[in-house]
Amino acid sequence: MIATLRLLVASVLVGAALLVLLPLQTLTLILLPGRSGLLPVIFHRIILRVFGVRLLLEGKMVRERPLLIVANHVSWLDIAVLGSVAPLSFVAKSEMASWPLFGRLAKLQRTVFIKRDERRSSGDQANVIAERMTAREIMVLFPEGTTSDGNALLPFKTPLFEAAKLALADSPVEEAVVQPVAIHYTRLHGLPLGRARRPHVAWPGDIGLLESLVPIVMTGALDVVVKIGDPIRLMENSNRKVVAAQAHSSIRQMLAD
Repeated sequence: MIATLRLLVASVLVGAALLVLLPLQTLTLILLPGRSGLLPVIFHRIILRVFGVRLLLEGKMVRERPLLIVANHVSWLDIAVLGSVAPLSFVAKSEMASWPLFGRLAKLQRTVFIKRDERRSSGDQANVIAERMTAREIMVLFPEGTTSDGNALLPFKTPLFEAAKLALADSPVEEAVVQPVAIHYTRLHGLPLGRARRPHVAWPGDIGLLESLVPIVMTGALDVVVKIGDPIRLMENSNRKVVAAQAHSSIRQMLAD
């Protein structure tokens, strides 16, 4: 009964937030595109509060630009968690653009949609991300390419790391920054999330978004730690595979800690 009530209240509150913020964000993108990052931060913080998610942030994002954030990917909730920290734009799979409501929300946050299976177009996609980075936007990449069960860090796909190098071409600086970020869901109702309970938060590819979303909202009381790692400096002659390996190692160590 309590869980059902939580779901109803959360639905009403999120619906009310959408009614207010969606039109405002649409107008902001038209009239003040350079300031369109603030409302998504507010919305994501509302989501965390309503869903009962408590965030502990460790570390800070660097002020240098161009900046590419790379993070492990466990759940749809990762978007709200990271989006509540700072104005960010995400890189997402192209299928998401057509999702009801969620696709619209992603577009309002100026998400870059990519086709992960088309290797021939990876250069063009990296160029789009690079243009946004050159404009001083913070781009977020989930280089695992999919969500995991939260118990293991998957290998990184490296082609889109090239965007950080491409961003230097039209930038007055000689270095771009890749900053690794670890997302770790730690406790549920105050109890540690071990290997057996961590899939409660995870969003494996074989279940729908709503199937994953509803249990989290009904349960609530979830703790998540976001650790922002040391920046990795990247120059035009840097090897993207080496940078990706460094970022992978950093995230794996932060998750282990």
